[in-house]
Amino acid sequence: MKKYFIAFVLAFCCLDSLFAQELTKTNEAAFKAGEKLSYKLKYGFFTAAEANIRVEESTVKFDGQPAYHIIALGQTAGTFDVFYKVRNRYETYVDHTTLLPYFYAENRHESSYKHADKVTFDHDKKTITAAKGTFPSAGKVFDFVSAYYFARCIDVSKIKIGETFDLQYFLEDGIHTLSITYVGKEKVSCSMGTFNCLKFNPTIIPGRIFKKSSKLYLWITDDNNRIPVKAHVDLIVGSVTMDLTAASGLKYPLNPVNKETD
Repeated sequence: MKKYFIAFVLAFCCLDSLFAQELTKTNEAAFKAGEKLSYKLKYGFFTAAEANIRVEESTVKFDGQPAYHIIALGQTAGTFDVFYKVRNRYETYVDHTTLLPYFYAENRHESSYKHADKVTFDHDKKTITAAKGTFPSAGKVFDFVSAYYFARCIDVSKIKIGETFDLQYFLEDGIHTLSITYVGKEKVSCSMGTFNCLKFNPTIIPGRIFKKSSKLYLWITDDNNRIPVKAHVDLIVGSVTMDLTAASGLKYPLNPVNKETD
């Protein structure tokens, strides 16, 4: 079960993007270079993993266009780091204007397991080239990290409770589709305070990790930042919760209903 924790961190951070495919992107990006977000993933009362995501200006241009370089780092923590050490790095380069990815790379070290991939998105030729070959693509296709940042720039002002949307993403050997349902608005607390949030319910598949009755819920700030502050899912044994622990370099002020105090 431990090997899934880092994947949960990244999935939770980008699953708010699952409704992005059919909605309109706003003119203003919700983020800027210099933004840094930190999360903790808890299994019950124990901190199982940590993740840090930052945005930088790319020193490399793609097709002569400026790009953002977004880096996501995930690692196990505490006792979990002793018994199943994980050190994962994910990077994506996205266009300043369209926020579509040009290049994605991942380097995963999970105990004795190692995996690396480099993915090139050619939007003109509508192809995606990765370690396992070249794949045709149509429409907007993302990697997990770029999907998250694209989704934060979607106009959700007209989204209705119960609406379900799809997102296309590339992973290792092909393009996959995920669906998510908008649940409504709710106040939720995390390490940084209590926030007015939009709540979503991504579809999950029961199996070795999830029960048939398991539901994944994700809360993102109902402001111009659209930052995930919390996520929760029940497992066959126990539950996993993601919690926002730090945020800096934001384009817009982060306005909690109330702040946590020491």
